[in-house]
Amino acid sequence: MSGHRLLASWPGIHSKATLFMPQPSLSTNDLTIRFGGHVAVNQVTCAFHPGETTVIVGPNGAGKTTYFNLMSGQLPASSGSVHKGEVDITNMSPSARAAHGIGRAFQLTNLFPQLSVLENIRLAVQARAGAGWGLFRPAAKLTELTAKAETYLEAAQLTDKAFMPASALPHGDQRKLEVALLMAMEPDIYMFDEPTAGMSLDQAPAVLELIAKIKADPTKTVLLVEHKMDVVRALADRIIVLHNGELLADGAPDAVMASQIVRDVYLGTATEETA
Repeated sequence: MSGHRLLASWPGIHSKATLFMPQPSLSTNDLTIRFGGHVAVNQVTCAFHPGETTVIVGPNGAGKTTYFNLMSGQLPASSGSVHKGEVDITNMSPSARAAHGIGRAFQLTNLFPQLSVLENIRLAVQARAGAGWGLFRPAAKLTELTAKAETYLEAAQLTDKAFMPASALPHGDQRKLEVALLMAMEPDIYMFDEPTAGMSLDQAPAVLELIAKIKADPTKTVLLVEHKMDVVRALADRIIVLHNGELLADGAPDAVMASQIVRDVYLGTATEETA
């Protein structure tokens, strides 16, 4: 049975396409990628909307990060399409997609390690403002950019570490800095791939609090790949489940996680006939 048929098989689990929804901020249509004879993501059609936090879950090898990479442009699709609003971005580079308002954080931190925490954020603010690297930039403009960067430092609770090299930060603070960098770029769509990966129990709440601040903005769309169920429960308005590269389930968190087919997949008991 295909993932699309499973969507209609369980009460409370549905395809968003069957409901009236406003214009999606990001959508995929039959999105597929093949690596040789292996289909890693198979005809996934899904739409994401402003004011909604969607968590993508599934067992190892389900295609979660690959699906993220297709949407953010790190991988080229074999077939299907990706749209930002009404704009087809399927063939755009990651930087072009970022310019269209798609912000992506990775499982591994992606910082300028030798620059200070403040300089990392100020570079993101400059990029967002289109300020570039002008040698003779007026001092007032630099002061303005720095002041704006400091607001993101404060939001991430990193003000006391502003002048530390990013490489000297503990792992948890590096994750917070990466979220602050995304916030400084002011995207419409935030994509987080396991944002608390490698973090201790006492470090994770600070990052989750930052994501919760983003989630509170009704103009923003938040997507997460996550496997920690406490994080899923804390943040998800909606869960989609991938299995063997296919969309297995899509709906409200309680309904999705209570469904027998999803339980079977996580317990490893789903057969080809049920998966």
